Amino acid sequence: MPTTEGRWGPVWVGPGGGRGLGNLVEVPRISAGSRHSPQEGVPTVESVIVAIDGPSGTGKSSTSKAVAAKLGLSYLDTGAQYRAITWWMISNGVDVHDAEAVANAAAKPVIVSGTDPARPTITVDGADAAGPIRTEEVTSKVSAVSAVPEVRSLITELQRSIARGAEHGIVVEGRDIGTTVLPDADLKIFLTASPEARAARRSGELKGVDVQATKEALVKRDAADSSRKTSPLAKADDAVEVDTTELTLDQVIECVVTLVDEKRTAAK
Repeated sequence: MPTTEGRWGPVWVGPGGGRGLGNLVEVPRISAGSRHSPQEGVPTVESVIVAIDGPSGTGKSSTSKAVAAKLGLSYLDTGAQYRAITWWMISNGVDVHDAEAVANAAAKPVIVSGTDPARPTITVDGADAAGPIRTEEVTSKVSAVSAVPEVRSLITELQRSIARGAEHGIVVEGRDIGTTVLPDADLKIFLTASPEARAARRSGELKGVDVQATKEALVKRDAADSSRKTSPLAKADDAVEVDTTELTLDQVIECVVTLVDEKRTAAK
């Protein structure tokens, strides 16, 4: 597979993918939220679906939001949806380590994701969940909840319905977007970084958290996400892999925007 060197660091480029969203179905209990329309004056591109996958700490969220805003696309943080349903389980006394109990409760909460990259929102049963879903308790339990097949099925269909409703295109970030949720996305990107770099970034975000402890937690979650039976964390065969270890955020954003432009040019 060809590689290029430059101010981006190593970039591994796979073969191009096709267009379309595959089989999409409506979700009766979980809402897709309001559709985001690009703000006036923001540069737009013709409808394009961009899937950005990778483990925690690689810059997925910051990159995805910035790229979506720069290109006038909608934005979806799929990890927030799994955190939201995990928070609901905890708040409602469901044992997250009891897969059957989690499966039985999975369809109960109503999760709504706002897709404006400048102001992404998420609510659970009408309540703002943006803060509560970022607690350490949720972080420590989200892998267990997201590994339950019934949960992944519901959330996957929610994600597909949101992507279908994105009139001007969307950037979707997660761990299984290119492989499972949107396997026919126009562009698939897989971000990586060294465990040390990821731990340093995450510790900086959380303020005061021990870097070594953070690194151990990230490695543990990587193992859990990569080994789960349903939709594991994995790089799609046709994804572009970008190692962000030595890159600034602006460099990663510019790299992804360039890849989107190249994909659109090649499709003409």
